[in-house]
Amino acid sequence: MSTLSNLREIIEAALLAAGQPMTLDRLQRLFEGDPGAPDRSTLRQALDELAQDCSTRCYELQEVASGYRLQIKPAYTSWIQRMWEEKPPRYSRATLETLALVAYRQPITRGEIEAVRGVSVSSHILKGLQERDWIKVVGHREVPGRPALYATTRSFLDYFGLKSLDELPPLAEFTDLDGLHPQLDLGDPETIGADVADVEDRQGESPQSTDEDEA
Repeated sequence: MSTLSNLREIIEAALLAAGQPMTLDRLQRLFEGDPGAPDRSTLRQALDELAQDCSTRCYELQEVASGYRLQIKPAYTSWIQRMWEEKPPRYSRATLETLALVAYRQPITRGEIEAVRGVSVSSHILKGLQERDWIKVVGHREVPGRPALYATTRSFLDYFGLKSLDELPPLAEFTDLDGLHPQLDLGDPETIGADVADVEDRQGESPQSTDEDEA
């Protein structure tokens, strides 16, 4: 059992300084060699106490897939976002629909996404989601052409404040794409570029893809 009287404060300082989620193992390594270094149970207790302390603050303790992090409460994000001149990226409805299908039906191929949406999926959309590190190729479907199988990443869970995919709301309730996340503003195709506009321009066309695109 730890004898550190300021364990909570040390953890809070570490989370503030880290700038990214920290696992229990990483937090525990902070105290290696210290007399009375806390065990995992003590760390969890300190984290629970820190979460309670944050109830009266403008930030909160959040457990996500990659560990624990301190984040601004949603009630204050609209003001905090004004601190940065550069606006957050804006995503088309086609992009968000593609992301939702990967999240809820993974692993899924591009052809399967197109079958559900009824339109072709632009290669730029899949590439953009991969560059954002929200989806990745996890294998290939053992059918002719061996199309790539897409799934979400740990970064996807972290960004949306989830510990696991089990925390996703039921797909039947997932109808308001505009409210998916406050930073996922839906914009007109002209404002977000031709890379996503081409999909929306081809509404009604038969889905088409090549083995090269799927690989």
